[in-house]
Amino acid sequence: MSNKGKKVKVHYTGTLDDGTKFDSSVDRGEPIEFVCMAGQMIPGFDAAVEDMAIGEKKTVHIPAAEAYGERDDAMVQKLPVDQIPNADQLPVGQTVYMMGPGGQPFPVFVQSIEDGIVTFDMNHELAGKDLNFDIELVEVED
Repeated sequence: MSNKGKKVKVHYTGTLDDGTKFDSSVDRGEPIEFVCMAGQMIPGFDAAVEDMAIGEKKTVHIPAAEAYGERDDAMVQKLPVDQIPNADQLPVGQTVYMMGPGGQPFPVFVQSIEDGIVTFDMNHELAGKDLNFDIELVEVED
């Protein structure tokens, strides 16, 4: 039975290959809800849930290409400090939000500020990493 196109609720815990936990709906006490195979989740997660039954649990390993993609060096940008408002307040080593062309905010990691140049990394923080998920399907709506 396929869950494709159905609204599902799942509990999950996500870890990296070294065992580091990066996210968990279980810890938040609230399952995540999404439409299966509608592109709302990373491809490997969607595929894992597609044929699950309510109450079923599984552990999946999702390669980077089916998760947040590989790291892309073109997504690392360097800009002169004088072109960035309040550049002196940018928190090095943290993520800030910038406005995209359509006015939508998007996260960028402030990698460094050196010699009048700010280096921003716009890759997703999990790009280039294989992910592991313990998933439990808790509800399916037709």
